[in-house]
Amino acid sequence: MGRSIPQISRMWRAHWTNLTPFFDYPPQIRKVIYTTNAIESVNASLRKVTKHRGAFPTPDPVRKVLYLAIMKASQRWTRPVPDWAAALNHLSIVFEGRLPV
Repeated sequence: MGRSIPQISRMWRAHWTNLTPFFDYPPQIRKVIYTTNAIESVNASLRKVTKHRGAFPTPDPVRKVLYLAIMKASQRWTRPVPDWAAALNHLSIVFEGRLPV
């Protein structure tokens, strides 16, 4: 594998110390961490509403437009995150006191 894709192999080796803590988490947590489709969808929704609006006179109109876009996008969020309860339980143990009860 190292010879067939040398750039990926070099990057993995160069960033191994940053990557290995990821594998300390159970599969439920890892799936939540690397599932970015929902985040990308939200970002696309936000870009869509701000793209053709030009300049905003103050920060308040931007906040209102983004808030409304998030509220509209949240109506499409019907699928729960798989194994979220187990992931949240694990995160609450690992990061004790940092998550709301």
